[in-house]
Amino acid sequence: MDTEESTPQPIEPAKSDQRCGLVALVGRPNVGKSTLLNRLIGYRLSIVSPKPQTTRHRILGIANRGQGQIIYLDTPGIHQAGKSAMNRQLNRVAQQALDEADVVIQVIEAMQWRDEDQQVYQALENIQRPRLLAINKTDTQKSKQELLPFIAKVTGAHAFDEIYLISARRGDGLDRLEQGILKRLPQAEPMFAEDEITDRSERFLAAERVREQLMRLLNQELPYSTTVEIEQYQREGKMLRIGAVIWVEREGQKAIVIGAGGEQLKRIGTAARLQLESLLETKVFLGLFVRVRENWSQQDAALKQFGYTD
Repeated sequence: MDTEESTPQPIEPAKSDQRCGLVALVGRPNVGKSTLLNRLIGYRLSIVSPKPQTTRHRILGIANRGQGQIIYLDTPGIHQAGKSAMNRQLNRVAQQALDEADVVIQVIEAMQWRDEDQQVYQALENIQRPRLLAINKTDTQKSKQELLPFIAKVTGAHAFDEIYLISARRGDGLDRLEQGILKRLPQAEPMFAEDEITDRSERFLAAERVREQLMRLLNQELPYSTTVEIEQYQREGKMLRIGAVIWVEREGQKAIVIGAGGEQLKRIGTAARLQLESLLETKVFLGLFVRVRENWSQQDAALKQFGYTD
C-alpha cells in the first residue's frame, strides 16, 4: 500500500524570556542621576560632584540581571536654553537619549518640582514609551508621610506609568525600581557581553576623572570653562602613563588652575591619580598640563575636537 510522504515542519526556536533594552535617566541638573547610575550598575562609572552640569556626555552603564540586561543612559541635566554652544550640545545629548530609550525615567528631588523639572517633563510628553518617575533623596525626609501631599500634587498634574521613591545615595528603593524597569523592557537577547560595564574607553574614563577633580576643587564658575584631553595613554609594564591637557578659556584661568607654586595643579593631579588607580586597578603616572583656547565652549569645532559630539 502506498503511503504519502509527510513534509517535515520547521521547528520554531523557543522564544527567550530574557529582556534587554535602553533606559534613559533624565532630569534637571543636580538631581542625582549620576549617583543613581553608579548605584544601579554597582560601579563608579559616572563622575559626581556637588556642582550642577557635572555630566557632559551620555554615559552608558550596563547591569546584568537574571531576567535580562539593562542598559542605562546617564545624561546631562536638561536645562533652560543656554546661549553657549556647550549648553545647546548638552541638551541635544539628553534629547538623543530620549529618542533611543525603551524606557524613560525622570529623576526629581523629593519635595521639589521646579520650572526645569517641568521642562524635562514636557520633553517626555510625546514619547510613546513607558515613563517612570523616580523621586530621589527621600532619605532627607524624616517620614515618608511628609511626601504624600507632594506626590499627590505631582501625579495629579503629570502622567507617569509608575512612581518610585528612592535614595540613590543609600540605595533605598532601587530593587523595586529595577523590577519595574525589567518588566517594561522588550524581550531580547543581551546587547553586551556579561563582563562589560560600559562602551566608553579607558582614555575617556581617565579624562573624566581629571575633570571630576576640576569640578570639586575649583571655585564658582571656573570648572565650566575647563575641559580635559588625553594626549598620552601608554602602558609600561605594570605602570600606566597618562598625559592630560586641561584646557581653559583665558590666561587668568590658567594661573588659577596651576595655583601658587603649582600647588593647585598638584592637588588636582594627586586626587585624580588616586581615583584612576582605584578604577583601573594599576599604578598610574599622571602628568597634567594647562593650556588656553579662547572661548572653546562657544565653538562647535572645539566641542568636536574635545569629544562632545558623536
